Amino acid sequence: MIGNFSKAKAAKLIRDLVDRFLDMKSSTGREVELCQQCIDWAKTENRVFLRQALEARLVALYVDRDADKQALTIAGPLLKELKKIDDKALLVEVQLMESKAYQKLDNITRSRAALTSAKTTANGIYCPPRLQSALDLQSGVLHAEEKDFKTAYSYFYEAFEGYDSVDSPMAITALKYMLLCKIMLGIPEDVQSVVSGKMALKYSGIELEVMQNIAKACRSKSISELERVVEEHRQHVSADPIVKSHLEALNSALLEKNLLQIIEPYSKVEVQHVAREIKLPQDEVERKLSRLILDKSLNGILDQGQGVLIVYENSGSDQTYSTGLEVISRMGKVVDSLYSQTKQLP
Repeated sequence: MIGNFSKAKAAKLIRDLVDRFLDMKSSTGREVELCQQCIDWAKTENRVFLRQALEARLVALYVDRDADKQALTIAGPLLKELKKIDDKALLVEVQLMESKAYQKLDNITRSRAALTSAKTTANGIYCPPRLQSALDLQSGVLHAEEKDFKTAYSYFYEAFEGYDSVDSPMAITALKYMLLCKIMLGIPEDVQSVVSGKMALKYSGIELEVMQNIAKACRSKSISELERVVEEHRQHVSADPIVKSHLEALNSALLEKNLLQIIEPYSKVEVQHVAREIKLPQDEVERKLSRLILDKSLNGILDQGQGVLIVYENSGSDQTYSTGLEVISRMGKVVDSLYSQTKQLP
């Protein structure tokens, strides 16, 4: 049937059909197979532009399925080809996918380099709102990875506005990341005002409710409440690796802050009492206290025989060694000066 069409029409038809099928997000499990078969046909028929477009979709598929190494294997040669023919629109998409793949592999340096290349390329062409929003979203993700949540929030806001303008379902993801930034910045009280905004009202749903409940737990500084919310909505939290990783870091930081606050008045305290105060299992509290001692955030020891934590007063650092080195250095200069003067004597 395809043979009845001209080469240009056949290529356009196949690309449109593949794009429509993949955009349905029906998750049949055969998306990669379909894409690969169409790529093989394009190679056989020597349809270079069609093959490149389909390979770009395949890279995106692999990234979505967390097959990041496979995505990079295809993206490398494809990027070289696209740079030669100067297909900037497709080049931006592939560079963006490359950035996402490296970010998922925790190679933030190469991820940022790929994103910078994508932005530089995008500056030379008309960038559709959906693609520009995707670039902004990835920028926000990388800034969040580097703990720069204030800048990340700005990028997520730009992405949210862009996605909202084209009625993309990705708008709710950008909005969710905006709320996450507010929580990580230590201002969870701002979450409600963001959610109550005019643009955000139409996106109300379970995902935003989860973020609101997390913000509520953070306002009360309750570890047990935070863990309860995360456990209740594990499906929604675990489904997004970005939210999951930052909430784990938040949980750890909140636990550390609460522990130090509880043990501050004591020089010797039962671990069981600390666990009871913070409403967490004793073994979990012991592990965290051990980590704080090893990281030198806490000056003390755990006496597991008696089940107590002994806290030492933070003594100032001993300056004897550094003072001694300074005296020796100055004496050396004095000796050198005297020696140079004796050489000048007749």
